[in-house]
Amino acid sequence: MRFQFPHAAPGQVIGLLGGSFDPAHAGHAHITREALKRFGLDRVWWLVSPGNPLKLRGPASLEDRMARAREVMQHPRVEITDIETQLGTRYTAETLVKVQGLYPGVRFVWLMGADNMAQFHLWQDWQGIMESVPVGVLARPGQRISARMSRAARQYAPYRIPGRFGQLLARAQAPAWSFVNVPMNDTSSTAIRASGAWSAQSG
Repeated sequence: MRFQFPHAAPGQVIGLLGGSFDPAHAGHAHITREALKRFGLDRVWWLVSPGNPLKLRGPASLEDRMARAREVMQHPRVEITDIETQLGTRYTAETLVKVQGLYPGVRFVWLMGADNMAQFHLWQDWQGIMESVPVGVLARPGQRISARMSRAARQYAPYRIPGRFGQLLARAQAPAWSFVNVPMNDTSSTAIRASGAWSAQSG
């Protein structure tokens, strides 16, 4: 099953939250709502990926993950999309190049939890990502210190926008990033899978 590309108008600021969402849960919805408020975004797109290159085990089927995401995240300014599958991209850096080409005049902000910031230097062309779009980092339980001490945080320290000025991130020129502390929600996809509460079949 294919889904249509999301709509965006020139001048809008779109936050991009990527991941396998295997499964999507309240923690994802929580940081999405916080990102809308804290980073001055017009909309957020969830990029439900074909699969995470850093994970050995394949996720549940795209259809199951998309359906679950739509149940969990119901917000008029949030769109669930399989655009990476439609574009044929597997890495974030590739996705950003293609999305920016498809949507001239639209500003994009890459969103991630602090747990991803801690391992960001392992991502394909992570420096290219930092140089191409502003990055908004949202604190997740237990990951604040590791994110702030990460290789990416150290290398791009001069370009950090303090969290209290996070609203400036949307209009900043890359490289630019901001780390905000948000009320904690410690739900994790790993814990949900381990509990047996996510019974969708891998595929």
